[in-house]
Amino acid sequence: MSSTSTVDRSGMPASYVLGQKLDSIPFSGYHLIIILVLGTVGFIEGYDLAIGGSLLVLAKAPLHLTGSQLRWLAVAPTLVVVVGGFAAALMSDRVSRKTVMQIGVIISTAMTLLIPLAQTGTQLLVIRVVTGIGLGFAISAPFPIAAELMPKQHRRTYGAIFEVMLASAFTLLPFVAFLLAGHPNAFRLIALPGGLALGIVPLLVHFGLPESPRWFLRHGQVQSAVATVNRIIARCGNRVSPLTVADLGSKVAEAPEALPPFSALFGRGQLQWTLVGIVLYAAATTAYYCSAILLPKALVDQGAAVGLSFGLGTLLFLVTIPGKFFTGFIMEVIGRRWTITYCLGGAVPGLVLMAAAHRLGDYATVAMVAGAIITGITVLSSFPAVRVYLSEQFPTALRGRGHFFGEAAGRIFSGVITPFVLEPRTGSAVFFFGWIAVVVAIGACIPLVFGKETVGQLELVTESGAEAVA
Repeated sequence: MSSTSTVDRSGMPASYVLGQKLDSIPFSGYHLIIILVLGTVGFIEGYDLAIGGSLLVLAKAPLHLTGSQLRWLAVAPTLVVVVGGFAAALMSDRVSRKTVMQIGVIISTAMTLLIPLAQTGTQLLVIRVVTGIGLGFAISAPFPIAAELMPKQHRRTYGAIFEVMLASAFTLLPFVAFLLAGHPNAFRLIALPGGLALGIVPLLVHFGLPESPRWFLRHGQVQSAVATVNRIIARCGNRVSPLTVADLGSKVAEAPEALPPFSALFGRGQLQWTLVGIVLYAAATTAYYCSAILLPKALVDQGAAVGLSFGLGTLLFLVTIPGKFFTGFIMEVIGRRWTITYCLGGAVPGLVLMAAAHRLGDYATVAMVAGAIITGITVLSSFPAVRVYLSEQFPTALRGRGHFFGEAAGRIFSGVITPFVLEPRTGSAVFFFGWIAVVVAIGACIPLVFGKETVGQLELVTESGAEAVA
């Protein structure tokens, strides 16, 4: 990791001064606008991603999907999301992060709009594969952007609201699928909300989000960095004094600082945090992908009615709305690590209940519902902490690439290997729910055994350690 050459008169890094100014801005309506714009991106991208689970059930008969097509429809789109995430990781930190997100939003929503036109299983599979490229660009972008725009004390507010909007998409989708379950064109109709966002969301991103001042500073665009900070201050009511170039110090760099190579993600002093983020994200998203993509099919294969499977999926994500607010609250009280451990470890009893429900006779439905509620308010509500924690593992110079890479690498296990292994075995409740329980139990131990607490200013948490190593 290259150390910054920008220091003020007291030797304090310019990035620290800039971050200190951003962290001093009181929370305002403008911060809320930023959260809602990013949350809207999350809602639409979450809808486009989770629609795959409904397509497995609703498109099977109308398009005469074969067993092979069903398996690839469950796995291939996420595999391409991983590829898109790696491609975005190579671009991020070098080009505007808004640009990366815009590319993803346009591709994913345009492809979702084409789903109603699909006439064969092959056409649907191709559409979903191309959608995955856009999702790989867009679905990870909000967190590195927000980590650098939100004051440190309000990242939990962002994480909670963003994840609740994401949960709303995951809740709305199975509910709409439940209402349309008997309609011959149900799979075409559920695609419309995600596809029609093509005319709205790119404009919201363009006009509603500033570029990261830290990104400008890192690229030697000092005036742009200062101007962006001051625009944020003005839109927040001018409750703190403006930033000046002089505040950053007499030696502030006017030329772009050399970005560390991509290999710095695996270098001395950084490798442990990169791996912690990847493994933790893989564990949490295993529960998500199994719930959003495979659960409706699993419940049908285990003997439940189609309507009941979508109803339980709706309940599972509905309870994450209060669950994510609670996670957002406690992550600043007890810290990121203990919050994540509570969320992942607390899901194990719920998953055991769901695995054993079919053996409980008249109490099967009660056990399944109770297990879904426990799982929903724990591991599926963990993402305000998990994704903020992942972004905080990397310094500014690596944050975009690190976050994209971390999510993409984690999805190889959770969104590709896991569905590939589980899809043919969804009829076994013990195997299906047991797999998830083992993975989240391992994930619960990772932050306590190998992680570090990251609450604090980004420059102190991640960059100071990286510079010391350099």
